[in-house]
Amino acid sequence: MRRLRLPKLDDLLGKPQIASSEPPALIVVGLGNPGPKYARTRHNAGFWCIDRFAARHGIVMSRSHQTALLGEGVVNGKRVVLAKPRTFVNRSGEAVRYLMARYGVPIDRMLIVYDDIALAPGRIRLRARGSAGGHNGIKSVIEAASTQEFPRLRIGVGAPGSESDQIGHVLGVLSADEQKAVDDAIERAADSIEAVLSNGIDSAMNVYNTNSV
Repeated sequence: MRRLRLPKLDDLLGKPQIASSEPPALIVVGLGNPGPKYARTRHNAGFWCIDRFAARHGIVMSRSHQTALLGEGVVNGKRVVLAKPRTFVNRSGEAVRYLMARYGVPIDRMLIVYDDIALAPGRIRLRARGSAGGHNGIKSVIEAASTQEFPRLRIGVGAPGSESDQIGHVLGVLSADEQKAVDDAIERAADSIEAVLSNGIDSAMNVYNTNSV
């Protein structure tokens, strides 16, 4: 009697199967500080974006390493890795160094997502490369990778009242109106990551840097 072949889950869902040994098309690293104490602070906007993108695509953040919490999935037919460093923001480069070694990808196959006080709440900016702009997490990534040539996605959290209050500002909590604006920006940020996967960074920049308000 012929054995009936049952369809695989991927067949039922219509999703392409990609061998886990294939290097990811993109590693998205959201910067933030670990632990409940910092969960709602401005500095964790990168974490919020990873959480939103993971929920949108059913990616479970369940793989834990000393330096990062990881999730893997397929988005737009391409293998994607999501990462949230388990170090504090100013040591984010440790996670990036580990991810480059683990997955065998160059730094330009990563997209670093982080908060930016130079942008108003609700605004986002994609860039293919650039300086740290005073962000300690990006300074750490640049040091770890020995280059500034990597894509980044900045999420505006607004500027502090005075330059001396910068640390307190990024470790503070958004007002209700600011949080709504940033939540909307997180949705567009997730859209822009999908666009990077589908059409590349330059095309995504043309769309989302223009329509980022």
